Amino acid sequence: MNAEKILQDLNEAQREAVSAPLEHLLVLAGAGSGKTRVLVHRIAWLLSTHEVSAYRILAVTFTNKAANEMRVRIQTMLNSPVPGMWIGTFHGLAHRLLRAHWQAAGLPQAFQILDADDQFRLIRRLTKGMGLDEENYPPRQTQWFINHCKEQGLRPGAVEPGHDITRQHQLLVYREYENTCQRAGLVDFAELLLRSYELWTQNDELLQHYQQRFQHLLVDEFQDTNTLQYNWIRLLAGGHARVFVVGDDDQSIYGWRGAKSENLENFRTEYPGTKMIRLEQNYRSTNTILTAANTLIANNPNRLGKQLWSAGGKGELIDLYGAYNEVDEARYVVNRIQQWILEGGTRQDVAILYRSNAQSRLFEEALLGTGISYRVYGGLRFFDRAEIKDALAYLRLMENRDDDASFERIINTPTRGIGEQTVNKIRLNAREQRTTLWSSALALLQNRAFTARAHNAVQGFVDLIEQLARETGGISLQEQVAHVVEASGLRRHFDKDKSEKGQSRVENLDELVNAAKGFERPEEDEEMSELASFLSHAALEAGEGQAADGQECVQLMTLHSAKGLEFPVVFLVGLEQGLFPHSRSTTDPAGFEEERRLCYVGMTRAQQKLVLSYAESRRMHGQTSIQRPSCFISEIPAELIADQRPKVSVSRPVVASQKNSTLQRTGITEERAIALGQRVRHAKFGEGVVMGYEGDGAHTHVHVNFKAVGDKRLVLSHAKLEAL
Repeated sequence: MNAEKILQDLNEAQREAVSAPLEHLLVLAGAGSGKTRVLVHRIAWLLSTHEVSAYRILAVTFTNKAANEMRVRIQTMLNSPVPGMWIGTFHGLAHRLLRAHWQAAGLPQAFQILDADDQFRLIRRLTKGMGLDEENYPPRQTQWFINHCKEQGLRPGAVEPGHDITRQHQLLVYREYENTCQRAGLVDFAELLLRSYELWTQNDELLQHYQQRFQHLLVDEFQDTNTLQYNWIRLLAGGHARVFVVGDDDQSIYGWRGAKSENLENFRTEYPGTKMIRLEQNYRSTNTILTAANTLIANNPNRLGKQLWSAGGKGELIDLYGAYNEVDEARYVVNRIQQWILEGGTRQDVAILYRSNAQSRLFEEALLGTGISYRVYGGLRFFDRAEIKDALAYLRLMENRDDDASFERIINTPTRGIGEQTVNKIRLNAREQRTTLWSSALALLQNRAFTARAHNAVQGFVDLIEQLARETGGISLQEQVAHVVEASGLRRHFDKDKSEKGQSRVENLDELVNAAKGFERPEEDEEMSELASFLSHAALEAGEGQAADGQECVQLMTLHSAKGLEFPVVFLVGLEQGLFPHSRSTTDPAGFEEERRLCYVGMTRAQQKLVLSYAESRRMHGQTSIQRPSCFISEIPAELIADQRPKVSVSRPVVASQKNSTLQRTGITEERAIALGQRVRHAKFGEGVVMGYEGDGAHTHVHVNFKAVGDKRLVLSHAKLEAL
């Protein structure tokens, strides 16, 4: 394939990157700028124009899908296979090395790979075997500690125990885990990379072989590399290979996973004279969306810097909707989706992006209510999530002691020292006596059939369920659910895992409390208790199922899951202080900058239409609170925003710090009689707080939370509310 053909259909910057001299090169590739295209054409250029052997090329991507796609595209371009070239993920390539050199790596030939779940189960077993209480030393947190140490290249002997007792015990588990894996020939994901790195550092002859072999290293998504991955590439490159890296510091959103965006700058420092080429022409979004994203991300300091632009048109303004509350926000989004479909668009065109996966519930309910098929991308639907099923199992067992499935699910969740042997004894007795597990447990307790330790543990579980049932009698559904989440120990159990995943589980439990507060019992369930009706609702929701594979549907996903994807229409929801940017980032400048990058990634997923939304009040952690719009909204030029807010004859609060923000410049702060958050008095219901509004003009309904009677929705023109 000649040079001219390889470079055709590339823009000027892409052409410059593909045909650059054989030296170190950093390609700063903006969102939607064709970075995969550049990588594929660069490899084709090396193979054809410079007649580099495929045997001399190693290319690293971050997903197996991307690696396979790259290989196929190269072979299609060249119209021939490329044997000998290594293309894969860091873990895939490291695995290939270890299989080839298992003896030198100190591994058995048939070593097995531990996936994340298997690793967790092993760490959990070791924690229990060492006599450590899971509640005080959560295995999930220890798993994070071990993987983090390995990603830093640290074996147990190189880790300082410090004075933190938790860290000291985690280090003990790490040592035992290492010994167990070595004896059993087990290798986890982090170990693949660390062991292959050590294979080179401890075997100079082998290192020289691979350094001489791979003369051209190409690395995609370089901003997502961690310390060990960066060092792995640097070691392999040695002083001879030419390194071609592609990345975007503005799309570095995995800091919590160990990724270091500064590796892009470190690369330029490590290899002085490295040329940098910017890919700034975007083939995805309108110029309005790109200008807004450029302006937002410019607020982050220490960027390498670039300005995305498009040869296409200006496009529509970005819509901004200020919802009264989270229910109104979900309703608005789904109404807009219905409108899109009526006008000839498809469900597949649309994505709803949110910061926390707990936010999916209300959008799922609204979509189900209108019959619009959807899929939660890269995750489970709300009522299918493990922590939600755990909480519901407690509630179900309280409601019905004969629920065997719930009994089995929670008898040792959170862990309370009831082992599988004890549970098997309960099962066997239940089968022999033809009774339920609950009745079986009571009988065995009465007959003193357990060991002393098991007896105390099972008795404690039975007492807990009975206590929960007593304590939740006569209180509201929301209070019942909130009490069970706390008193069962579930919230405390998941809160000990300080990883992003662990905190997401806690947020989901809080959202379950919100679901209980917003639940309205159907007329046909009047004969049932409110709790029984709610549990039926949850079971039916879980049973609805997601859209089938290949079925046209709306995509729901977290912003982290959205990276690398694109959609004609994007709804970026929940843009509120404390939610997005997340409250965990407020005291951490680096974390706050990553939140802004996450917003930038979300905005640049949109091709034609971008809609932003926030709620003025939101139920969070079981409480309704007044929300402030995200500071990211005020960082978008006002002239690029179209306010979609319905006009009603009520006022809304104005935050003093927002006086010069986009929100005021788009006309959201009209002065009216009663403000959101206003304390009011009603002749019949007493004092309350205004939480939101629905409708327009004479049909406006006001949502008030009264001290005495709880939530009420009243017709504003008839309510005769007195402002206090």
